[in-house]
Amino acid sequence: MPADLAVIGLGHLGLPLAQAAVASGIETVGYDTDGRTLAELTAGRTPVEGPLTAADIRRMLSGGFRTATDPAELGRVRTAVICAPTPLGTDLTLDLAAVGDATRVLAARLRPHTTVLLESPVPPGTTEHFLRPLLEEGSGLRAGRDFHLAYSPSRLDPGGRTHTYANTPRVIGGLTPACTESAAAFYGRLTDKVVRARGPREAEMTKLLETNYRHVNIALANEMAVLCHDLGVDLWDVIRCAETKPFGFQAFRPGPGVGGHGVPVDPGYLPYTSRTPGHPLRMVGLAREINTQMPQYVIQRCTMLLNEYGKSARGARVLLLGVTYKPDLADQEGSPAREIACRLMDMGAQIGYHDPYVPDWRVRDQPVPRADSLYEAAAGADLTVLLQHHRTYDLQGLAVKAQLLLDTRGATPVGAAHRL
Repeated sequence: MPADLAVIGLGHLGLPLAQAAVASGIETVGYDTDGRTLAELTAGRTPVEGPLTAADIRRMLSGGFRTATDPAELGRVRTAVICAPTPLGTDLTLDLAAVGDATRVLAARLRPHTTVLLESPVPPGTTEHFLRPLLEEGSGLRAGRDFHLAYSPSRLDPGGRTHTYANTPRVIGGLTPACTESAAAFYGRLTDKVVRARGPREAEMTKLLETNYRHVNIALANEMAVLCHDLGVDLWDVIRCAETKPFGFQAFRPGPGVGGHGVPVDPGYLPYTSRTPGHPLRMVGLAREINTQMPQYVIQRCTMLLNEYGKSARGARVLLLGVTYKPDLADQEGSPAREIACRLMDMGAQIGYHDPYVPDWRVRDQPVPRADSLYEAAAGADLTVLLQHHRTYDLQGLAVKAQLLLDTRGATPVGAAHRL
């Protein structure tokens, strides 16, 4: 059965897009090479750490959403959106392998007049210099003449209740004005506002700016957290006061690290920059350095607290609360919890964890004991560390039960715990 839309890649980007499309009455097919993901979705279950609930998936299926394993399905749609993952590699560049694979599969089935869109976070220039040649060579068609090509950075707030797909403006940059308008016509069915960029590079750079903005400001908050602790200043109270300023200030809060799928990127490490100065963003590099040091800083605070109470990290029972990167979600992408657990294990500590969204957790391929009773586990642990503040946690009650509590999120009542 032909569909209007094909979503290629059913991860944290593709599934919310498919959900929004189905809700808008668009016949949608989802394509992915991960057989386990497809099996879970077809059965009405959410994939592991997926952004949607099982109830969301069932509503999508009842609304006509279906998955496909046959690439031929991609040649029967009017719009195809590539939502493949682009993780940061060891060389500090975004890995475009999955995007390339998805593009080649689509190119072999591409028909004239199709609108091809890319949502994956990519380096500026990717749509023009990486995607376009693959599509043209694989299809024999010309972008901007035979089919439309555009980039639109995904803007999602997983678990957020205020900023939905419909009320979040969507930025679009097409290869030609006609490409932009074709993309705008599609996204106009999903969102209340469409913002037209000058071209795909401007749209790609928009995503880069938004991601780097978040990481740079979190780095500032993390640096302030270390300084305020050394000076004996309550940073959380400082932030509370500062955010009353109605202009020129936006509150960012420190934490044990920066998680999430958006990674800070320095254009100095990007391809497709030969036509630009390409000088590095020193502030982005410094922000990355500061943020990657936070797990070690948490370990330092843990050992200092244990020492103050006459205990050693070696043999200490440490309970980690919340191992996901964001509250009230199962997604662990980029969460600092794993690194913190590894460092504690290296010091000889006995690690346990509790997270209402993560029934099983492994570190270094070894299962970490999960606390069945949170209060009993906190009472029996030498140190409890709050790494993520899920809504289900009663922090006031937890502070009473825990022998020693380190709050890395500033979520506990004043005086109830040691704060980052």
